[in-house]
Amino acid sequence: MPLSFAKPGDVCKVIRVGGNAKVRSHLENLGITLGAAITVVQSTPSGIIVNIRDSRVAISKEMASKIFVE
Repeated sequence: MPLSFAKPGDVCKVIRVGGNAKVRSHLENLGITLGAAITVVQSTPSGIIVNIRDSRVAISKEMASKIFVE
């Protein structure tokens, strides 16, 4: 499922990162790589806040829809 569908408190594992090369590179720089564990902290109409690799990151809903998790 896309990360944008996850609810606060969900712990997910990244299984695929979509988008063009620039988007994938940006997400990789944030620590969002295959196999990474992501915890959803907060979900707002404009985006979500997640914990990943000991960092808290805000991601737009559009960007979150390109990250697939299980």
